[in-house]
Amino acid sequence: MNRLSLRSLLCTFVLLIPLSGLAQELRFAVSFTAEASATPLDGRLLLMISKDLSREPRFQIADGPATQIAFGIDVDSLAPGTDAIFDSSVSGWPIDSIDDIPPGRYRVQALLHKYETFTRADGHVVKLPMDRGEGQQWNRAPGNLLNEPIDVEIDPRKGGTIRVVMDETIPKIPDPPTTKYIKHVRIESKLLTEFWGRPMHLGAHVLVPEGFDEHPEARYPIMVFHGHFPYDFGGFREEPPDPDLEPEYSARFDLEGYNRIVQEQAHQFYKEWTGPDFPRVLIIQIQHANPYYDDSYAVNSANLGPYGDAITHELIPHIEEQFRGIGEGWSRFLYGGSTGGWEALAVQVFYPDDYNGCFAACPDPIDFRAYTVVDLYEDKNAYYLDSDFKKTPRPGHRDYLGHMSSTLEEMNRRELVLGTKSRSGQQWDIWEAVYSPVGPEGYPMRIWDKRTGEIDEEVAQHWRENYDLSHILQRDWATLGPKLEGKIHIYVGDMDNYYLNNAVYLIEDFLEGTTDPPYGGVVDYGDRAEHCWNGDQTRSNALSRLRYNQMFIPIAVERMEKSAPDGADLTSWRY
Repeated sequence: MNRLSLRSLLCTFVLLIPLSGLAQELRFAVSFTAEASATPLDGRLLLMISKDLSREPRFQIADGPATQIAFGIDVDSLAPGTDAIFDSSVSGWPIDSIDDIPPGRYRVQALLHKYETFTRADGHVVKLPMDRGEGQQWNRAPGNLLNEPIDVEIDPRKGGTIRVVMDETIPKIPDPPTTKYIKHVRIESKLLTEFWGRPMHLGAHVLVPEGFDEHPEARYPIMVFHGHFPYDFGGFREEPPDPDLEPEYSARFDLEGYNRIVQEQAHQFYKEWTGPDFPRVLIIQIQHANPYYDDSYAVNSANLGPYGDAITHELIPHIEEQFRGIGEGWSRFLYGGSTGGWEALAVQVFYPDDYNGCFAACPDPIDFRAYTVVDLYEDKNAYYLDSDFKKTPRPGHRDYLGHMSSTLEEMNRRELVLGTKSRSGQQWDIWEAVYSPVGPEGYPMRIWDKRTGEIDEEVAQHWRENYDLSHILQRDWATLGPKLEGKIHIYVGDMDNYYLNNAVYLIEDFLEGTTDPPYGGVVDYGDRAEHCWNGDQTRSNALSRLRYNQMFIPIAVERMEKSAPDGADLTSWRY
């Protein structure tokens, strides 16, 4: 043996001795039993670690400071009994690595959010989570696998393997009950079925007016109350508040027993709805959960399919036929808050002749120069202010005093842990899924790099021309203006938690400026009001957000009386 070979052997020997005495790195081995699923599964596997024993870890992953820890990996054809490994290479939220978990005793839970394979009409094959009646909530979706939380000691310095076995599935959600006033509709959409390559359905909860059965000759206007996925018709309660209800404190509104206030307002609406003076109309709340989110944003989309056409041309006419709706554009109105606020305005803009007015409260960004606090057309980075020498994070959530609880980067990091390729089912990812063109793999193109925040200028321009409502109004006002005169009403608190008032300022500059014809609508602000303020200057935000129906229906009826065409039915429903 020559000298060089001997030296190499000695070096190898010296290196192996200390390595054999080191503890194995910390890792988690997660699997599921054949009883939970006998077949291999695709999906997003989440490992959640919590110090808070009050709830299961799956209900404690959030943007704010109370969030607990989550890690996520994609799995393809994971077979029962096979370990999926979480080690230091797996990114997490809000802690980036398992190695950074402080030593201590924790409660641990794993959950597999199951994906299905879709062969779409555009030729792309994608894996996505189908809604199963829960409204695209990964921690509640029926059929998802999970385990009863286990208590373990975790110390990255000591290492070792912690095993977690998922042996349970989340049960099916029962259908909501039908009552005298609340009915439920579900149809298979031809348009969406063709796009997704499998049966796709739309649903709605219909609130019928007092006297509906006693007045078979009446035909009714329809109010489309847009918003997040409704399990049942929300905000309507026939029974008085539960006297045994345990009061819950609302930190957001600094109110004790806010849950009771919610029930009181819901029962109050029932009393007004059935009273002698409330307008006799139909109200619908739409179920349009899809493989990306709890609703579709009610517009056509390259990634989600033709939801706008399906809702306006399939679902609503079906409901009007079944429940004696008038079925004409002058008798249809849109309203909602937040996501529903954006939808109300967008649907009115994209289908100007099919609706007679929109009431958009605290709408999601309606001008992408103020995509919350980002100018998608001028800023280079979404997470930090453009600067040569400093790195100032952009805020994501605040209270009415301006106190910040999360940044844009933090909110997007959480989403990336919950799902890659815009599949988290969360807010920033659905905006991406609705507004973006389809990428090479069949998933939405990123508006910005989810890790770095670098904005894609080409994607931003696609958003601008297709979904920037302020830009579209300004670009097309010569043709849209005459159709929208008197139809646009926008309301927002000037301390909206997500800075949504910023975009409203910009669209107001246009609407209140040189529009010809004049837009003839309303833009209004709530002083120090947070998210979901609806334009009611006489009540607190805590109450006004519970009174959308009472706020907007009388205004819609007043507009109908002024704008209905000659010969329109303004009497059969006025009993």
